[in-house]
Amino acid sequence: MASQDWFDKDFYKVLGVSKDVTPAELKKAYRKLARKYHPDSNPGNPGAEAKFKELSEAHSVLADPAQRKEYDAIRAMGTGARFAAPGGRGQPGGFEDAFGGMFGGGGGGGRQQSYTFEQGGFDDILGGMFGRGGGGGFGNPSGGYRGSGAPTRGHDVVASTTIDFITATHGDQITLQTQDGRPIKVKIPAGVADGQKIRLRGKGQPSPDGGESGDIVLTITVRHHPVFEREGLNLRVHVPVTFVEASLGATIEVPTLGGPPVRLRVAPGTPSGRVLRVKGRGVVTAKGTGDLLAEVEIAVPSHLSKDAEEKLQAFAQSLPKENPRDELIARAKG
Repeated sequence: MASQDWFDKDFYKVLGVSKDVTPAELKKAYRKLARKYHPDSNPGNPGAEAKFKELSEAHSVLADPAQRKEYDAIRAMGTGARFAAPGGRGQPGGFEDAFGGMFGGGGGGGRQQSYTFEQGGFDDILGGMFGRGGGGGFGNPSGGYRGSGAPTRGHDVVASTTIDFITATHGDQITLQTQDGRPIKVKIPAGVADGQKIRLRGKGQPSPDGGESGDIVLTITVRHHPVFEREGLNLRVHVPVTFVEASLGATIEVPTLGGPPVRLRVAPGTPSGRVLRVKGRGVVTAKGTGDLLAEVEIAVPSHLSKDAEEKLQAFAQSLPKENPRDELIARAKG
């Protein structure tokens, strides 16, 4: 908006405040009126929309100390005054020549003001008033009232859904239902992680005035699996083996996610906690493929027969007199 237009606009009157209003009082008055005339509160009411834009324009000028000083100085020259450039816009003797040096305007060209509501200004005032989420709406460069009459962008919608572990790992297409009953098909990419967000472009609330629709920002919650755990692209599974299998060695079966078990060789003397890796049986994505990590756990029998207990004691007596915790205790002492 050119400074010349300020002659005809009483921003103090628009906001219903006095000329000595403090910044805090100005903000309070603006919030009250903006809430009353906001298009969200007056759907399909062009009068309220025009009033809201007028309020936004007035506040954007008066809330800026430099612009307010300039506005007050111009208004003090006399309401309704006009300066017509004899030779056309930007020619000597015109409005900009009269005030260009006073307020830092460049010579020879019409001074323009654009009002784009950025973070720290308009959004901070109205951000929480109407429950607007990030990424859309007023104050966002992709839409909203900018003083140019551009159509507003529809609201973003924040949503969440819970999916099965295998769906998150392998990927799938699911159908969700919006609050107004609309079915929406969502492609779940393979390898989506718990807490990850998926943005569904144009699936949010429609614009009230023909602009771009908002998005749906979908947060994914992945159900725990009773057997497998995710570690990046790898899958981990805890595999119990008997003391005899770990001591003498054995070939065991290990489950895979959504496929048949694989056979693994447990080497003689395998300790508890050792990880056996199965290449390529983890999470498969466009960015790479993970492995299956089979972690060995020694399974100790909870009950022994009298005969088994006697044989185990005899076995223990035959072992070398070594304490497997000696090295641990030594390292702890430093």
